[in-house]
Amino acid sequence: MQLIESILADAASVRAIRRDLHAHPELCFEEHRTSDLIAKTLEGWGIPVVRGLGKTGVVGIVKNGSSTRAVGLRADIDALPMTEHNRFEHASRHAGKMHACGHDGHTAMLLAAAKHFARQRDFDGTVYLVFQPAEEGGGGAREMINDGLFERFPMEAIFGMHNWPGLALGQFAIKPGPCFASSNEFKITIKGKGAHGAMPHLGIDPVPVACQMVQAFQTIITRNKRPIDTGVISVTMIHTGEATNVVPESCVIEGTVRTFTTEVLDLIERRMKTVAEATCAAFEASCEFEFERNYPPTINHPEEAAFARRVMEGLVGADNVFEMEPTMGAEDFSYFLQAKAGAYFVIGNGDGSHREGGHGLGPCMLHNPSYDFNDDLIPLGATFWVRLAEAWLSPR
Repeated sequence: MQLIESILADAASVRAIRRDLHAHPELCFEEHRTSDLIAKTLEGWGIPVVRGLGKTGVVGIVKNGSSTRAVGLRADIDALPMTEHNRFEHASRHAGKMHACGHDGHTAMLLAAAKHFARQRDFDGTVYLVFQPAEEGGGGAREMINDGLFERFPMEAIFGMHNWPGLALGQFAIKPGPCFASSNEFKITIKGKGAHGAMPHLGIDPVPVACQMVQAFQTIITRNKRPIDTGVISVTMIHTGEATNVVPESCVIEGTVRTFTTEVLDLIERRMKTVAEATCAAFEASCEFEFERNYPPTINHPEEAAFARRVMEGLVGADNVFEMEPTMGAEDFSYFLQAKAGAYFVIGNGDGSHREGGHGLGPCMLHNPSYDFNDDLIPLGATFWVRLAEAWLSPR
């Protein structure tokens, strides 16, 4: 593994930026301080920026030579609405907000690459540094596209990278095709008839309706969907009742559906609606069925995935590049890949042994209150971004 010397020399200063971002997390579309820091840092290195795409997004523009070819490198910048359990010096200073997914580290890796580009540009063309807001549920990628990202910055392809706890430092994983699932939400309001808990025959109890419905939903996965297709229905909330001696009038069921294809998603939504309405009818109840499609599946383009893999293998060796196991988690980089060729992949964040004193007791997993990004990734991730851009913009 040959890391770029200038990036190694700057590791401490970029680490300080990463920890500053970690200490000042901002939620989706609220990343004003974060965007200010990114823009001022890039401009301080002589890199022009454009702001305001997707409300708080930032695009840095690095040009060299006369070629019209261009490539995009993306980092997400927002935090999660959760309370951090760590107590080290750079822990979140804002209650209920935390960089528990490593977006602070993603930003730092791309900034480290940008600092190298500011001094040395071994390519002919343009590198667009895309700092995207609101990945955690806000669809910031979609909003940047709606604000003209690909028209204003015409790139041939775009690439994204996420840290991955459990994968060793110095390793990458990638695969062509689906790698992250679609994210969808449902809400079913069952309407019954309230009654005294001692006289349930005088009402229509929505609770047993809900119990039957939740069980029946799983038959969609086991009996309606083809076994070789992937899909998940998770009921994660059931809300009903106010007193132990009252049969409630209504019950609300909520949860998530995950798939890798629109065809399976169409099937699940259709069958869930039928099951919900028919189950309610069987108990003489009724329901309101709501189904919201959020992020589409993240599907890597084969040629771009193969290209990124070659760059990884050239940097860390083929033995340290793995076939990524698809996850039912979701990622709004999917919107970019619907509109533009590209690929999304993961870089190893290690097993958590990098954490200093003051960390929480939980594992160092994504979306965990004891998580912290591994700063040792910054030189490797930045070197990879530089090598990817150089290879993409080299004569082919």
